[in-house]
Amino acid sequence: MADEMTRSTPLGLYLHIPWCPTRCIYCDFNTYIDGDVSLKTRYQAALRREISEAGASLGRPVLETIFFGGGTPTSLPPDSLIELVETVKTAFELHPGAEVTVEANPGTLSVDYLRALRQGGINRLSLGIQSFNDDELRFLSRLHDAAAARCAIEQARTAGFDNLSLDLIFNLPGQSLAQWQRNLQAALELDPDHLSLYALIVEPGTPLHSQVSQGQIPLPDDDLAADMYTYAVDTLDAAGYSHYEISNWARTGGEAEWQTPALASAHNLIYWRNQPYLGLGAGAYGTVNFQPSPLPTPQPSILPVSSPPRLLTTSPHSWRWMNVKRPQSYIERIEAGAGLGAAREEKSLEPIDRQTAMAEHMLLGLRLVREGVSATEFESRFDVALAERYPQAIARGLERGLTEWIDAPDGPHLRLTRQGRFLANQAVVEFME
Repeated sequence: MADEMTRSTPLGLYLHIPWCPTRCIYCDFNTYIDGDVSLKTRYQAALRREISEAGASLGRPVLETIFFGGGTPTSLPPDSLIELVETVKTAFELHPGAEVTVEANPGTLSVDYLRALRQGGINRLSLGIQSFNDDELRFLSRLHDAAAARCAIEQARTAGFDNLSLDLIFNLPGQSLAQWQRNLQAALELDPDHLSLYALIVEPGTPLHSQVSQGQIPLPDDDLAADMYTYAVDTLDAAGYSHYEISNWARTGGEAEWQTPALASAHNLIYWRNQPYLGLGAGAYGTVNFQPSPLPTPQPSILPVSSPPRLLTTSPHSWRWMNVKRPQSYIERIEAGAGLGAAREEKSLEPIDRQTAMAEHMLLGLRLVREGVSATEFESRFDVALAERYPQAIARGLERGLTEWIDAPDGPHLRLTRQGRFLANQAVVEFME
């Protein structure tokens, strides 16, 4: 039964590598300045064990994607990352066409390093470029400069990566529209397959937040951010990129107007389509619909695991949880525990009821600006028609010009309009009742 269920549902695996050479001014991720070698060695051993035990607990399901995030995964030697991939292949069944992504930062790479990753089965690279302006890179506390960014992209192509994504940040303090235009044009000249563009967010607890709070740095300008976003939408469309998610573009491949392009991030699509994923490593979190036998009443104090659990495409009892954040604590939990959830942060376990699942399905799905939310898939998953569940929210979105219905082969889809992309928060809040 487990094999039948897991083969019908995409399952993604996120692996967290928490080490970084330095901490960027804006970063609020669970990262730590490069630890000593012995701690890293223990962490990798703990992560391999968690991978093995998660695969066994879930009956060795099929994985559609693997994503190494951080931190800076490329702060580890390539052999370490490849060893983790091999552990995954043993613990899970890896789909033959699985996307395997590693996040990387310029300055931590070489052609030999990248060639080793490519030959080891890693087929997608996500480069944290952020800017092609040296002054902006210094402000962001990045270790690389624009020349190193261009070099890293050239190295990736030389090493054989034909699925390359670049991250850029816009609306930095003091950044003009003209400078953002130059950054985006510089990226396009390097012919990436995918682009992720994010407006700078001042996250609590970051050095940036402290400086803004003290008046040392002005708050980002929302109106300027809108102008920068508009420029990106228009420029990338003209350059042959499909805007498939609020902040993401992929090279167009001749797909239909409503289709998500083939070079979209397959791993992130699992998130946006509200499908199950596992997060392993320190501070990683995941949402997996699985059913022990017999099914207990959800209680926030336990993680329901039995042998063997069954992955489900729909369930009134799905669960979200996060691992403990500190690498040392994570290692100790894994070394002392066994099975899926051994490193779980006790207070993080959250049962997701049907109403929450439906609201999150809309919140995430409407971010997909080409495909949106399929009415057929919604009804199949939740056993209620989309228009019946959210009649007022849909009516308000249509009236305000924020959403629209489109026809697709599987039936109608609700998605954001162009105006809705700029006012996405206003469009999706209607579904959060």
